[in-house]
Amino acid sequence: YPSEFLMQKITEDNQIPVHLHVSVSLQYVARLKGYALVEFFHGNIAEVENEELRHLMWSSVLFYKTPNLEVMACVLLSTKAIYFVLDDSFIHADEHQSDFWNKENSDCENSSFHLSCCFVLKLNDLQSVNVGLFDQYFRITGHSANHIVTCLTRDSYNTHTFIQQLMAVLSLLARTPSPEPVDKDFYSEFGSKTTGKMENYELIHSSRVKFIYPNEEEIGDLAFLVAEKMDALTNLQSLNILLYVLAFQVNHVEGSAQNTSLLQPKTLILTSSDLFLFDEDYISYPLPEFAKEPPKRDKYQLVDGRRIRDLDRVLMGYQTYPQALTFVFDDVQNQDLMQNLTLDHFGE
Repeated sequence: YPSEFLMQKITEDNQIPVHLHVSVSLQYVARLKGYALVEFFHGNIAEVENEELRHLMWSSVLFYKTPNLEVMACVLLSTKAIYFVLDDSFIHADEHQSDFWNKENSDCENSSFHLSCCFVLKLNDLQSVNVGLFDQYFRITGHSANHIVTCLTRDSYNTHTFIQQLMAVLSLLARTPSPEPVDKDFYSEFGSKTTGKMENYELIHSSRVKFIYPNEEEIGDLAFLVAEKMDALTNLQSLNILLYVLAFQVNHVEGSAQNTSLLQPKTLILTSSDLFLFDEDYISYPLPEFAKEPPKRDKYQLVDGRRIRDLDRVLMGYQTYPQALTFVFDDVQNQDLMQNLTLDHFGE
């Protein structure tokens, strides 16, 4: 440790998504390569001398305590913990959550010293990992509300790679083994006798951390919700969800010094007849065990919906990844004809 393969891998992964703005302190981290990155980890982040850095990933993150604030983070996975290196601006963005963060170093604000805060989730405190639909995001759950984080990778490859690395690291933990399970048939394993409803597919790792994946019913529930938002004439049997992707809606800021674009996270759902934009709650569902009341908002809130037959043309930008799409609808009832979307997951 560190191996040449690891050096090459974390150097390649140390790339901030081009469309997201980060602070000077995180830009400094993104410029580090190879051994300098490992030395930075051990000198500034690692809590134990003998822990090893295994994986690096840049991702937007959401915290359970601040569900409306998406922030960019450098996610570092070691053999002891998961570290989220965050913008210092995150501390000041939500003042009523100030007890969530330790503000000892706030006197550094006015100096040339660029501060980042680091959120640490020890692997021993990890209880479950919920993988979102089509691997667009995943939620890591610890033992309290302070220990729930969602990583919005918007990329199935990044999600899959992180989950694989996490499983490998968890295998190194020395935990007392669980008692041997009693043999069960398929229906008693995954079904609930009281409701007859299938539960989400669970994989219990040898470290006793649960990895929970969505099942087909989640897509069925989503299709039903989408059908409710559509015309009453819609036949649910003929409704198919063709695409579910976490994207950004682009709002151009007029009159600013630079022609900047404000990116608003949205869930894009395409059916055989309609195109929908939803505000989705990525952090509160499924409900954590310690939650005493349901979340204040629904999991999906409809922002906009247009019929495909009203779609006049689709304009494709020629810039590199991520690709920008503009959907132009021929909709007389709605004066806002231009719908700007930047897809962060637009590949082959």
